[in-house]
Amino acid sequence: MIVATLLDRAKAQGVMIAAAESCTGGMVAAALTDIPGSSAVVDRGFVTYTNAAKQQMLGVKAATLDAYGAVSEEVAREMAEGALHHSQAQLAVSITGIAGPGGSEFKPEGRVCFGLAADGLHTRSETVEFGPLGRENVRRAARDHALGLLSQALSSIAQK
Repeated sequence: MIVATLLDRAKAQGVMIAAAESCTGGMVAAALTDIPGSSAVVDRGFVTYTNAAKQQMLGVKAATLDAYGAVSEEVAREMAEGALHHSQAQLAVSITGIAGPGGSEFKPEGRVCFGLAADGLHTRSETVEFGPLGRENVRRAARDHALGLLSQALSSIAQK
């Protein structure tokens, strides 16, 4: 995916973007802001590595974290909705996962949960099992997947 194309589409649609990231540590925001002129489209990025940051910056509920853990679709959904609510954006993506090394039997390395929230659209979430590709590769794959989700969302917004 060419990020410049994504930004051009968002600009043409008048859509501002926010990103809420955990395991990628700002890689989505960096990919978006690497392009000159991205300030017309990128409102802000939240790097919420800890549970406390997810709660304080995005409004993720302690009960959700306690019930499902940080690496869950439920938390990813609340992160995306929180990014939308705490920004001037109309479209937000979130990422929370286990980049590695490590993981557990229940939450293995390479499991990444994504959230996507947009004004006027139902918030969605999904989990992708990238597998034990190594920390750097999982983070890159998660970044690229999130950019793809943003692109898909722009198509949905355009069809409204």
